[in-house]
Amino acid sequence: MAIYFATVARGLEALAANELQNLGAQQVEPGFCGVAFEGDRALLYRVNLWSRLAFRVLLKLAKFPCYDADDLYRGIQAIDWRPYLSPDTTFAVDATGKNRSLNHTHFTALQVKNAVVDQQREQWGDRSTIDTQHPEVRINVHLEADACTVSLDSSGSSLHRRGYRPAVGAAPLKESLAAALVTLTDWPGNVPLLDPLCGSGTLPLEASLVALNIAPGLFREEFGFHTWPDFDADLWDELYQEAEAERKQDLGTWVGGCDRDSATIHQARINAQRCDLAEQIQFWVEDLANLEAPADSGYLLCNPPYGQRLGTDTDLGAFYKLLGDVLKQRFKGWTAFVLSGNKELSRHIGLKSAQRVAVYNGTLPCQWLKYELY
Repeated sequence: MAIYFATVARGLEALAANELQNLGAQQVEPGFCGVAFEGDRALLYRVNLWSRLAFRVLLKLAKFPCYDADDLYRGIQAIDWRPYLSPDTTFAVDATGKNRSLNHTHFTALQVKNAVVDQQREQWGDRSTIDTQHPEVRINVHLEADACTVSLDSSGSSLHRRGYRPAVGAAPLKESLAAALVTLTDWPGNVPLLDPLCGSGTLPLEASLVALNIAPGLFREEFGFHTWPDFDADLWDELYQEAEAERKQDLGTWVGGCDRDSATIHQARINAQRCDLAEQIQFWVEDLANLEAPADSGYLLCNPPYGQRLGTDTDLGAFYKLLGDVLKQRFKGWTAFVLSGNKELSRHIGLKSAQRVAVYNGTLPCQWLKYELY
């Protein structure tokens, strides 16, 4: 059994812990912006393939007291790097966190690199090449409260980059946050779902992937562990084929999204195509003011602009009032969810929320507001 740590967006730790337990993780412990857990190699591969919420899955190698650069160097040298890193393998170091003495991540990463290659020269008479863009092994070093945790990054690029979305709108919602928001709605997957401000389609797409039991990792070309010396290709193929077999073919209900911008709807359709969902999700151009409900009841999910990256020049108060009017007048019998990064603006909706869940969109504190529309 190995010890792992899945990094997640702030506020999603409890949801991610639940997801990890469902995937078979042991000793699951939510922390700050992540969840520690234990499991075997099959679990490591499965979490990378199936997690909708994690950014990275780190394999913990060591933790040691670390007050200064000398402690760091000694601690890294105390790890036997031979099983993980032969001289013909490229690597990179990601450093996060700091303490009183080590307060510059670039210096920390450099010190780690020096300790590793010095050990390699001693043991092999040769050393690895550094490749910051596409390393075969990515070392993660985290400093916190005079302790250093050293891990290997099994994911490679962040898992929120599913691989189906080359096309994004001006202020895209991360796929992992969209998946979390869908999870928080308890959408049963058999009633209609609409995003009336869908941008490049992330909310309807992630909802559909959940409903169809499609592993988000199926769209990715590669993971970090693919280039590890101990990569078990047969085990990975088995897990990948299992995921393919568990995929449902047809959505049991209507799912769609619209936006007034034809260019972003074009992007949404490309993204749906890449998920092999172009025939199953409706994306169309529509102004919010003209929108009619596509069914008598369903779930409406949206991420309206809140003046941080989009819409700063428009009258957002009037836009939120319009959103509220459309919900009240045309979506009776529906349940609506609105992601709000601005409390003042959300008041303009003019409806009393039945539930508020605090989430973060990047560093911005937001609320996922639920409205029961009678």
